[in-house]
Amino acid sequence: MTQLRSMKLRDLIKISRIREVFTSQKKLAKKSVPEASHATLPPAPHGFAYLFETFPSFTQTFCFREVNEMLNQGLRFPIFAMWLQENDSPQNFPAQLEGLTTYFPKDIRRWVKKSGPEKRAEIRSLQVWLEGHWGRDKKRAEEVTWIRPILEKIGVRHVHAHFAGVAARTAYWLKKTAGIRYSFTAHANDFWVNSDKKHLDDLIGEAEFVIMETDFSVNWLATRFPSYRDRIHRVYNGISLDRFVRKRAASHPPRILSIGRYIEKKGFFDLIKACAILKDEAFECLIVGQGALENDLKKEVRAAGLEGKVLIVGPKTENEIADLLSSASIFVLACKTASDGGMDNLPTVIVEAMTASVPVVSTHVAGIPEMVIHGETGYLVAEGDCNALASSLRTLLRNPQTAIKMGERGRIVAQSKFDISATVSSLRSLFTRYGALR
Repeated sequence: MTQLRSMKLRDLIKISRIREVFTSQKKLAKKSVPEASHATLPPAPHGFAYLFETFPSFTQTFCFREVNEMLNQGLRFPIFAMWLQENDSPQNFPAQLEGLTTYFPKDIRRWVKKSGPEKRAEIRSLQVWLEGHWGRDKKRAEEVTWIRPILEKIGVRHVHAHFAGVAARTAYWLKKTAGIRYSFTAHANDFWVNSDKKHLDDLIGEAEFVIMETDFSVNWLATRFPSYRDRIHRVYNGISLDRFVRKRAASHPPRILSIGRYIEKKGFFDLIKACAILKDEAFECLIVGQGALENDLKKEVRAAGLEGKVLIVGPKTENEIADLLSSASIFVLACKTASDGGMDNLPTVIVEAMTASVPVVSTHVAGIPEMVIHGETGYLVAEGDCNALASSLRTLLRNPQTAIKMGERGRIVAQSKFDISATVSSLRSLFTRYGALR
């Protein structure tokens, strides 16, 4: 095995193909099922493609918004995703995205079995090579072998992935085996939680460039990998400014709105505790989302005697969220560092609230201070400080005119920082600078 690992990939492929053919001649002839035809995919006009683990996804609105705006700005490119997330929450995806994504085989192992002796030999050879370099990625061999000839056929020279995970690692091996260059956008837990420094070092070292969502995360990554500082860039996630607007006066009683997955780092338990402190104030609080902690949150509401005042309402579509924001009095997201080290970086929903002219109460976590200006567009408190959270909410509940002015200033900040036409233009400039677009 040691000798095999030291050999070049093409030599391993050649040896394994010979072995496969020799073995197959001893068996009864079986007609192999050819791999699916991709003749319908047109050439990639810019030599560029997107590669996702899953696309589109309810919890990753920033991904499909970016892709949609790239299309709006006149670019055309193929989109590949490893799987379609089934049973995802309802979403209002842009119509022009429909039918643009090519998905990997749903059962890629079955595809391998039907792909013929030469293809199976190539996969086995690649697995040996991957195991010798980066053992945890042995399974990437099947994905690389499936997508590589497709990308080569349609002229893709550069792929861009989102998250420092499976898609980025597949892109890494595409570069190693076929010379197809790549870049990726890292978001939050994909590099903060259980971050393997060697894993990130390899990913960043082979990437043409890396996009981070905030200055905070750029500095975090550059501190750990100073030799790659020049290839790490910040591009904020953007949204369409006319998508979230205030359509009517704030509701009565005042509505506190919070939106996010029902997971630890969103701080919903802290919000419920803050609402318990404010129990005698006139308000209603809606917590929108989905996740494993839903039943625990409902129990917490009942235990605090807040039934009818704090509502765990489940997931909503983007249209429904826009409608809720249009009449919200306050938006709150009590972000915190989770027990596994996970934390939010640039919560998209805060940008949505700011765009809808809603004042925001949040915490000093990661890139949130780059969004919310304390005392001008809302308030920031220390994570986990339920008393400070309650105090900030009380100030806005008792001073509605202050809340309105903060919301208006928040929209101005959103216009200057998070207009998606500008953020995607910045992204395109990086693609052009590094030769990702021809």
